[in-house]
Amino acid sequence: MSMDKPGDGLFSSLKYDGPSGAVVFLVALPLCLGIALASGAPLFAGIISGIVGGIVIGALSGSHVSVSGPAAGLAVIMLSGIQTIGSYKGLLVAVVLSGVLQLVFGMLKFGIIADYIPISVIHGMLAGIGALIILKQIPHALGSDTDYEGDFRFLEIGGNNTLSHVARAVASAQMGAVIVFAVGLVLLLLWERLAKESRFFQVVPGQLAVVVVGITLNQLFARFVPPIHLTTSEHLVNLPVPSSLSDFLNQFTFPDFSAIASIAAWKVAATIAVVGSVETLLSLEAADKLDPYKRMSSSNRELRAQGIGNIISGLLGGLPATSVVVRTAANVDAGSRTRMSAIIHGVLLLGSVIMLARILSLTPLASLAAILIMVGYKLTKPALYRTVYSQGLSQFLPFIVTVLAVVFTDLLTGVMIGLICGIFFVIRTNHHEAITVVNQDLNYLFRFTKDASFINKNEFRRKLRELPDGAHVLIDGTRALFIDHDIMEIVSDFKELAPHKNIQIELKHWETYQPRGEEYGIAQEATAGK
Repeated sequence: MSMDKPGDGLFSSLKYDGPSGAVVFLVALPLCLGIALASGAPLFAGIISGIVGGIVIGALSGSHVSVSGPAAGLAVIMLSGIQTIGSYKGLLVAVVLSGVLQLVFGMLKFGIIADYIPISVIHGMLAGIGALIILKQIPHALGSDTDYEGDFRFLEIGGNNTLSHVARAVASAQMGAVIVFAVGLVLLLLWERLAKESRFFQVVPGQLAVVVVGITLNQLFARFVPPIHLTTSEHLVNLPVPSSLSDFLNQFTFPDFSAIASIAAWKVAATIAVVGSVETLLSLEAADKLDPYKRMSSSNRELRAQGIGNIISGLLGGLPATSVVVRTAANVDAGSRTRMSAIIHGVLLLGSVIMLARILSLTPLASLAAILIMVGYKLTKPALYRTVYSQGLSQFLPFIVTVLAVVFTDLLTGVMIGLICGIFFVIRTNHHEAITVVNQDLNYLFRFTKDASFINKNEFRRKLRELPDGAHVLIDGTRALFIDHDIMEIVSDFKELAPHKNIQIELKHWETYQPRGEEYGIAQEATAGK
């Protein structure tokens, strides 16, 4: 892919964003339908969410490459929400309210939370999602399509799990699906190589060619090799096909606002808002890492965009949307330059349900598996593991823990586990060498080499307690820009203990951190080095 700098306007990179938008559309279409199915909602609700996520959120988002749509992480919440509130129309009220809450989150600048996620965890999340995409798409590549597209949980519906589903798919592989997948994968690999030499292969996305070839192959199977023809809707993209304009309009569902008085609706709305916002912030961080131009996105602007999008989606009968890593990764892989590609994917989703539903319903899921497995591989390349490993255990362990947790639980749970591991190493790193101790005879110098926070509390207290009777102690805060209340309180407590051990305490550059020194029992006259 050419790496010349993208232009400033939305239309400046249309020759790149158009094809990439088409690729994201092909990936997003079955995901929208699958997540709607898992949510217990009308299939059209997933399409609405994808359209709004592309056109509305895409236009308002501060990210150049992030793509939004219905998210698998919210499917269980939606399914239980319908049962809790009592109807899908009532649930739509919760979706609208969740959008209002997200809008408020953005205005209150809650997006700053994303700044505290360790980079190793973000890399682990991307690699874990890449591995998960591959594992989840292998059954579709082999013709086992019982699990819906977009299910990224390890434990699947029906008591199966990701690994057992792969094993079962290998044992019952369907020849037609295998051929369609293999041809599609080889075509993608050849397309990437030819794109380096030919302008045509740069302009026309290989993913689109894979879909066209997949449809053509399956139609040829129907005519010449009927036993391997992929006939049932289970193996194809099952897009709702309206027979008339009125039939199309009847697919829209509108909220029943009488549910706004229900406490259950507000609880579901708050859950959707919090979970959706966390997933969006995680995906946004991942999008910035994937962006080849390393542009920085505003997390607060993204929350506001998601809020407005979910208000509109709920009003039209759609599912809640979040920024989604799978769509975003496919977008970057296809060469996106600006958020216009996300808008184009939304426009194509809209056009598909109006004009192309019958044609797109012929697309084999095995063709899409080839596209997604290629995306997954690029997210979890072996070279990434080697690079992170070379950075040391403090980076590699949170990374690999996040990868494994994402694969064997689900996205949010996996990231939370990785985050806990990452925070442990952050604390461990900041704990070391925050305080140096130099002693000569009974004279001791305690010097803070960086900010002194609660992380250093145990180390500081332990070193003070090890001081021998009759010692003279100078505690120097010169090099610290900040000294935590907990550290100051330890000094205060030690001053009460010191006379019993005949220890003298002297403080240097300490008054800067305690505007009310008396509160800690530290008199200003005890401070040296002014």
